[in-house]
Amino acid sequence: MLKAKLKILIFIQLLSMIWLSGCSVNPVTGEKQLMIVSESEEFQIGREQYVPAQQSQGGQYYLDPELTLYVRQVGQKLAKVSDRPDLPYEFVVLNNSVPNAWALPSGKIAINRGLLVQLQDESQLAAVLGHEIVHAAARHSAQRMQQGMLTSAAIAGLGIALHGQEYNELILGGAALGANLAVAKYGRDDELESDHFGMKYMSKLGYDLNGAVELQQLFVKMSEGQDSGWVQGLFASHPPSPERVEKNIQTGQKFKSGTFRGRKEFDQAMRYLRSKMPAYESYDAAMQLATKKDMAGALAKLNASIKIEPNEAMFYALRGDIFKKQGNERLALAEYDKAVALYPELFSSYLKRGETNQLLGNVKQAQADFAKSNALLPTSMATVGLGELALTSGNKKQASMYFSQAAPSGGNYGKQARDQLARIELPDNPQKYLTVKHALNRDGVVVAIIENRAPIDAIAIEVETIVFNPAGEIVERKRWLSEVPTAAGKQSTPLKDPIANPLEAGFNVRGQVIKARAK
Repeated sequence: MLKAKLKILIFIQLLSMIWLSGCSVNPVTGEKQLMIVSESEEFQIGREQYVPAQQSQGGQYYLDPELTLYVRQVGQKLAKVSDRPDLPYEFVVLNNSVPNAWALPSGKIAINRGLLVQLQDESQLAAVLGHEIVHAAARHSAQRMQQGMLTSAAIAGLGIALHGQEYNELILGGAALGANLAVAKYGRDDELESDHFGMKYMSKLGYDLNGAVELQQLFVKMSEGQDSGWVQGLFASHPPSPERVEKNIQTGQKFKSGTFRGRKEFDQAMRYLRSKMPAYESYDAAMQLATKKDMAGALAKLNASIKIEPNEAMFYALRGDIFKKQGNERLALAEYDKAVALYPELFSSYLKRGETNQLLGNVKQAQADFAKSNALLPTSMATVGLGELALTSGNKKQASMYFSQAAPSGGNYGKQARDQLARIELPDNPQKYLTVKHALNRDGVVVAIIENRAPIDAIAIEVETIVFNPAGEIVERKRWLSEVPTAAGKQSTPLKDPIANPLEAGFNVRGQVIKARAK
């Protein structure tokens, strides 16, 4: 009890020290706040994570650069009148049907195609972008990061272990940070703060503040009666509520509202995308049909999509997925080739093509595809693929490197990497996975118990037994073979040690595994 109280007191003292050293002023509200993540770290995170976050959300909507330019111009106008106009703001449109928008630290902002088509004019777009600008300016993303850091610190400081959590994300290493930040949930206060000050920025530019009220009304309406799939992305990170509608009405009365709606400008910018919306609606329907294993129906919908918009890479990628599920890898490969040719900046097309090339035995092309996929967004799937190809080529050293990189990840690919790594390492480094301990059984016989920490079963285990006299000198050192398999993560049954028996009084014994192989 005393030790537990002492740990808590130490942890509280640690938090106090962090608070004193990390206390800063919120650049938007002027209020004091705990901020461990420095501004320079924010800039680095935004710079390094912006592209991986885009990749994880479908990549950029590349078919209409003029639309992206328009969104960027509206965003930059708002950024200039924000409380942090010095941030290196960037704005992109993502090729994603989910109605969502997000901001990373230092002003790296994205809005999905699926949200743009729900809007009616520029004032509503300004409400979305102004809201995201506040998230960046008020350092909300950095606060979400450090809340995770403090949670981890609390767990470590109090000695609490978390068990049974399965993380199946494919994204590896630091690239996972941006993907997680893009979908992480904001708290109620952050959302209300972003609504409030976003409307302040709109007011400075003469926008009609009713656009912000209408936006929240739209979100509430969209959330009613919808299944979790369509609106999950938006409302997981930006939960709507009647409260936000009411607060925006009150804020509209506080700030001076302009009259600019920008419907003409918005309609002009959205003309191409709106003309192609039937293609994306057909694509979304194809996705649903493919999930239900109605491949014929899905192909019909995709063919309709391609007829309307023949330059959309994602349509061909999905058609490749369907052909592959039908067992026609060569047709699938042709579709992935088209997807890569149309949009060579998306990791998933290379990943799928690499997997297909691997199945077809095209080793060099598969290696190139997996490498390119990882260059755009490192994933456990591509890394395991590279490891398998290296193993097939007889390059165990390179295979081991790839499997080591993927081994910390969760899900099937992480397990596959750990299994393969153990298969490579077990013969040459069995002591990493196998240990031996000795004990006397009730009959006074010295038995050896082999513990297998590997994720695979071990067989043909060669044990070296070392016997010491009372003076600590080695008097015998011999090896013996256990043919009894030791299961992954288990201990063997007690085995009579043929070297240590009989063991004289005062003598000690120690054992180690010299050789082993995977079952």
